[in-house]
Amino acid sequence: MNAPTAAAHLLPAIALRDVPQALIDALQTHFGAQCSLAQAVREQHGRDEGSLQAPPPSAVVFAESTQDVADAVKLASQYEVPVIAYGAGSSLEGHLLAVQGGVSIDVSRMNRVLSINAEDLTVTVQPGITRKQLNEAIKDTGLFFPIDPGADASIGGMAATRASGTNAVRYGTMRENVLALQVVTASGEVIHTGTRAKKSSAGYDLTRLMVGSEGTLGIMTEITVRLYPLPEAVSAAICSFPSIEAAVRTTIQTIQLGVPIARVELIDRHTVRMVNAHSKLGLREEPMLLMEFHGSPASVKEQAEMVQDIANEFGGQAFEWASTPEERTRLWTARHNAYFAAVQSRPGCRAISTDTCVPISRLADCLLESVDEVEASGIPYFLVGHVGDGNFHFGYLIDPNSAEERTQAEAMNHTLVARALSMGGTCTGEHGVGIHKMGFLLDETGAGAVDMMRAIKRALDPKNILNPGKIFAM
Repeated sequence: MNAPTAAAHLLPAIALRDVPQALIDALQTHFGAQCSLAQAVREQHGRDEGSLQAPPPSAVVFAESTQDVADAVKLASQYEVPVIAYGAGSSLEGHLLAVQGGVSIDVSRMNRVLSINAEDLTVTVQPGITRKQLNEAIKDTGLFFPIDPGADASIGGMAATRASGTNAVRYGTMRENVLALQVVTASGEVIHTGTRAKKSSAGYDLTRLMVGSEGTLGIMTEITVRLYPLPEAVSAAICSFPSIEAAVRTTIQTIQLGVPIARVELIDRHTVRMVNAHSKLGLREEPMLLMEFHGSPASVKEQAEMVQDIANEFGGQAFEWASTPEERTRLWTARHNAYFAAVQSRPGCRAISTDTCVPISRLADCLLESVDEVEASGIPYFLVGHVGDGNFHFGYLIDPNSAEERTQAEAMNHTLVARALSMGGTCTGEHGVGIHKMGFLLDETGAGAVDMMRAIKRALDPKNILNPGKIFAM
C-alpha cells in the first residue's frame, strides 16, 4: 500500500508557489470589493471539514458570473499561480487546501437556477447553488433532485467530487445525473460539454471527464442535471437488529431480491447513542437500518412488507414507520447530523473519516472485520453506511494534538482500504481522493492508469494551476 502511516507523513505536502504582488494588485483592480485579502476570509477558504491543515490562500475572489471566473483564471494563468474553486466548504479529504498557495475562487454567489425544463426532467444551475436551495426552487414543478450526500453541499462541489449519498441505491450518483457542463479551462477559455439529450455518441465524453476531477481540469460554471418526479407515496422505517451482521445481511438480501428501495442506511449502536444525545431522540441503542420507500401507495406497501419479512428472518425488531413528512424529516435530520453528533460526543476532537465501498456480496465481511479492528483499538468512533450500494464510513474521533491517536487512526484507515481493495472495492465511494487518498489511488488503479491521468492533466493544464497537489502528485 502506498499511503504512508508514519506520523511525519500524515500532513499534506506543502510546496508553496510564489504569488506575485502584481497578481494581487491586478485582482484588486479588476474585482474591487469582490477580492478579499482579509486573514479571516482567507482562513475560511483554506479549510474544509476534514482533519488536514495547510496555510490559507493568498486571496479570495468572490465570482458572480462565468466571466468573473474566466477573468480570475486568466490572471492566475498569466502569473502561473494556483486557483482553487470553493463552493460550500463541506468536503472531507483536503480538496480545498492551498497546498501550493494561490487564489481561492468562491462561486457561492453563483447560486441561480438558470433554466427549468420540466418536460425533459432537467434543470440548469450555477455551481454555487446547494442541493437544498435547488429543491426549494423547483418544488412547484412536482420534480426533485435526489442526490443527497448529507451535507447541504453545492451542486458544483458535488459534481466535482462525483458525490452520491443516501439515495444512490435508487437514483445513482452525480456521474449518472450530470448531463452537460459549462467549464472554464486552465487558460480561461469557456467550453461546453454534453447536451440536455438523454444520450450521445459524439466524441469523447468530456462531461464524465470533468465530473469527479475535483477542480483539477476545469472550473464548472453551469451544470445541467436530471430531475425526477416526486414519488406519489413515500414511507420511511427504522428497524433495530441484534448485531451489525444481521442488519447487513438484511440489506444484502433486500438488494439481491431486487426490492427497489430508495434509501437504506446503517447506523451502529455507538452512532445511535450519539444521535440520541444530539437530536434528543429515544431510539433503541442497537444497530439500526433507516429505510425509505418511494412509489405508488401499493408499491410502497409491497416493498415495505417484503423488507419487514426479510428483517424478521434476521432478528429485526421494533419496526417503526414514519409516513408523514414531519416524521421522515425528523429521522433523516438525525441521520444527517450524525457527523456533528459524533464530533460533539468528544469535545475538541476531529474526525478522520473513511469512505470505502465494496461489492454488496462482500459488505458483511468487510464491515465486520473493520468493526473488530476499531473496537480493539480503544479509539472512539462512529459508523454509518449507505449500505444499499456497499458504501460505508467510519469516523475515528481523535485528539488532534495526539500524534499517537492520529497515527493509530490512519493505520486503521490504511488497513480498511487495503481490505476493501482486496475484496474488489474502492478507496473512496463518494468523498473523492483530494489529498488524503492519493496513495490509495495508486494502489487501486495501478501506475499505468495514474500516468494516464497525469497525461490528461498536463494536456489540459500545462502550468498546473488548477487545484494542484490533489488526486495525484505530478
